Amino acid sequence: MTDTSPTRTATPVPGDDQHLRILSTTDLAGIEISLADVVATVEGAYRTLHAGLSDNPRKLTVKPRDGHSVSYAMLGRDGSRDVVAIKTSYKHGLDKGREEQHYYTALTLYDDVTGLPLAMMDCARIGSLRTPAVSALLARECAAPGARSALVVGTGTQGRLALPFLLTTLPDLDRLMVFGTHPEGIGAVREQLRAHFPDRDVEVVTDVRAAASDADVIIATAGAHTPAAIEADRLRPGALSVLVGHGLAPSTLHRADRVIATSEAQMHVTGTDMADSDGKFPAVDAEFPAVLAGVAAGRTSGTERVFAYNSGLVVTDIALGHRFAQLALAQGLGTEVPLWR
Repeated sequence: MTDTSPTRTATPVPGDDQHLRILSTTDLAGIEISLADVVATVEGAYRTLHAGLSDNPRKLTVKPRDGHSVSYAMLGRDGSRDVVAIKTSYKHGLDKGREEQHYYTALTLYDDVTGLPLAMMDCARIGSLRTPAVSALLARECAAPGARSALVVGTGTQGRLALPFLLTTLPDLDRLMVFGTHPEGIGAVREQLRAHFPDRDVEVVTDVRAAASDADVIIATAGAHTPAAIEADRLRPGALSVLVGHGLAPSTLHRADRVIATSEAQMHVTGTDMADSDGKFPAVDAEFPAVLAGVAAGRTSGTERVFAYNSGLVVTDIALGHRFAQLALAQGLGTEVPLWR
């Protein structure tokens, strides 16, 4: 039986009631952290949530009628770290190309023992690590036994580290494929893979439907304008398809033998493009925290086609953000701002 007890994090990040430590993009970029550390931190956050020690309310969403932007606000509490935080996310230019879009996300942490502020940080790197780590954990728990091939759809922020994280949790994968429409993105995927696994390379595919038929694990991370829309009839028996962004057609959800979601409520908020013509979703068979805790199954047979919805839970951002704050403090990084003076 898997040990479901959360690990207590004893090392505090000091603060005071007049200053706020600001961690910039540059500060966070200089912090080294292993993929295994990220995976362990994210997994611990899920276990603490399942144990009932953390709180992860449904996110709030604001979107104008013309759909040119989207904003999210997420409040949560990590019970193993005794940290409360709020994350904000704002993306502008959804009706434009990637190069014309603007995206800002920030995380503010408070110590729930002392009542003092800990840090405010750019959350872009946190998200770029947390999301592929969750996909890798989903693959570890939900892929068919003996899975050997993986396809990543999309080469943006979430696609570039998908394969290194997958190899961290599924080291026996021996065929790695990527589909993308941006040459620089494909180059970045290859660069990231070689940085973490120098002896591995990725196969660039142009026929995404054929590649999907050969994949045991599919991670769909593409943007809204992707031409990829893999249908359920292209999935092999036992395939796991993980939706992060776009690249999977709604049939992969509605015709799945088993559906797993990090949060069913959040899937209904952020996954509306996967709903049927009546705006409805199939029932979720299990939420992922319960799967990690060992009280629900990621799959029940080797031939099930499993669909997994990876929506971000703020408790994972809190845990990873607190880990970065600890590392930043140890290195003397960040700027103390007298915000309340």
